[in-house]
Amino acid sequence: MNLELFATTGAERDLFAFEARARNRGFLQIAGIDEAGRGPLAGPVVAAAVILPHGLVIPGLDDSKKLTPQKRETLIEQINAKALAVAVGIADHSLIDRINILQATLSAMLQAVSNLQLPPDYLLIDGISKIQTKIPQQTVKKGDSLSASIAAASIVAKVTRDRLMDDFDRCYPGYGFSGHKGYGCAAHLAAIAELGPCEIHRKTFRGVREHLDRGPAGCAP
Repeated sequence: MNLELFATTGAERDLFAFEARARNRGFLQIAGIDEAGRGPLAGPVVAAAVILPHGLVIPGLDDSKKLTPQKRETLIEQINAKALAVAVGIADHSLIDRINILQATLSAMLQAVSNLQLPPDYLLIDGISKIQTKIPQQTVKKGDSLSASIAAASIVAKVTRDRLMDDFDRCYPGYGFSGHKGYGCAAHLAAIAELGPCEIHRKTFRGVREHLDRGPAGCAP
């Protein structure tokens, strides 16, 4: 495999500190795990798992929340082209309502890890919650700002989810999903109050459950 190596800045070297510690312990296939969509009132939570080649640095890689949509689109192309493995896992609105958002998030993360074509031998997971797997793992608070692998996963998860919400916007017009991506902004709350929840709204979330008597709006033909 041809790898494009970049000169690293100090900040970029720091992004590989967690990966370097794992590698020093003998682990080789280190996957970063992150999610997008825990807070919205509608749509799925999406998790991603990414294994980056040792020595590869993608300039501009950072927590997806700090990047513009255009920058995320540029970076996901590089991640998909240069990573050793990339996979996603999705927990939809119905699973979120059934088992709660934390458990749905962990389920999506485990699904993403299971979907990797290259089996990882170590996991770096954003946040404080581990997943149910025998693979050695480490949770990292604010890991999307501290680990290159987790940052890459955060971008993949965010872009994947945003694209899904754009699709849902065409299916369920009137809610503005392509703009707010399902988050509970004033315009979204007003749309729920006016139209009632649609199929992809999380019925157990405050801001939605108060309007369930309106009945779900169906997908537009």
